[in-house]
Amino acid sequence: MKTVLVLGAGRSASVLINYLLSQAAKRQWKVIVGDLEPELARQKLGGSSYGEAIAFNIADIPASARVIAGSDVVVSLLPPHLHVAVARLCLDHGRHLITASYVSPDMRRLHRQAIEKNVLLLNECGLDPGIDHMSAMEVIHRIQQEGGRVTSFESFTGGLIAPDTDPENPWRYKFTWNPRNVVTAGQGTARYLEAGKVRFIPYTQLFRRVTPVHVPGYGHYEGYANRDSLQYKEAYGLNSVHTLLRGTLRSPGFCAAWHVLVQLGVCDDSYTINCEGLSHCDFIELFLPYDARPAEERLAAWLDLPLQGPEMQRLRWSGFFSSEPIGLTQGTPAQITEHILNKRWALRPEDKDMIVMWHRFGVEKNGVQSEIQSSLAVTGTDSVHTAMAKTVGLPLGIATRLLLEGQIKTRGVAIPVQAELYHPILNDLKTHGIAFHETAKPYGQ
Repeated sequence: MKTVLVLGAGRSASVLINYLLSQAAKRQWKVIVGDLEPELARQKLGGSSYGEAIAFNIADIPASARVIAGSDVVVSLLPPHLHVAVARLCLDHGRHLITASYVSPDMRRLHRQAIEKNVLLLNECGLDPGIDHMSAMEVIHRIQQEGGRVTSFESFTGGLIAPDTDPENPWRYKFTWNPRNVVTAGQGTARYLEAGKVRFIPYTQLFRRVTPVHVPGYGHYEGYANRDSLQYKEAYGLNSVHTLLRGTLRSPGFCAAWHVLVQLGVCDDSYTINCEGLSHCDFIELFLPYDARPAEERLAAWLDLPLQGPEMQRLRWSGFFSSEPIGLTQGTPAQITEHILNKRWALRPEDKDMIVMWHRFGVEKNGVQSEIQSSLAVTGTDSVHTAMAKTVGLPLGIATRLLLEGQIKTRGVAIPVQAELYHPILNDLKTHGIAFHETAKPYGQ
């Protein structure tokens, strides 16, 4: 009997676990779900006879080693900084590992050992990173096989809310992924390639430098640059491109309002504030120079914003100027901001999220330039079976099935840019309603 070990039963685990249980029923596999809270794991398994819930704490190395040794494939949904500890135990016992997280430098250093152990440590196999890689590489390889050359590549992905969810929400956004990652997003400097030149955007300017994006059938969005786009130049085989940009997609107006929070300093996660007894407005006051005017007026005047403008409207709707108690005794500014936003941005049971992904390829073939756009939109069912959980969980589950069936020969530390990975995963995703819409047109039209 083949055994899959899933580590973590949090927000994104539901669809993954359901997929693995459905495969287990067909193939007589066993699915073990480990979490610090085993009751949460039991809930995710829903009483399936093919599943088992266990308490799992990676800090308990001997117990973790025993569980990993008893599995064939490990899927880690633990916080990213814990993946390397899991990977080392997988290498000790010759077990494959799959995650949805970015490849860290420490993970990359395990490549040679993984090759020697005939083990696959597959990372970036979720949504973004994940489906973005696979869908991009499918188009890039097709262009190259047809004798063309990719001259530019831009890619943006966003986890948003469906049009009929919370229609009064001016941000058009709620937390569908780790809230901490949302609040601290973009900290550091973004690096990308434009017109053949390397460009940098410091965090203080990141949400002012946005790219307009139109997704057919879904409307207009705006994107801001992610981390280091250049690290994918070699991975994608795009060494001759003049533009390479990967970013995050948001609804129009989001970035301008978020820029206000960045300028205030309330997304800083580097120090702690004693906020016991403070209201939301008191928190904002901490970051403003004093005068007799209300905090709302001072903030607008300080950043030269219209008091009734869209940025102030979004902050007002979020409750930043209210007298409501924060409800924390202490926290970093980022933690406090997250806590305040979560009061309005937490998904309600009936809420539906939406994933939007968009690629644009510049192509040159036989001296003629053209453009290909490829887009994806997926809507969730409810606050548990979200589009985010679906688009993160299904690629992980499909990759696990392929590994157990012996269809993946890649070994070492890898991301899904090889055809043997992306072809079957993308084909299976289509059966779940996750498919891209593609258009082509002459350059500049």
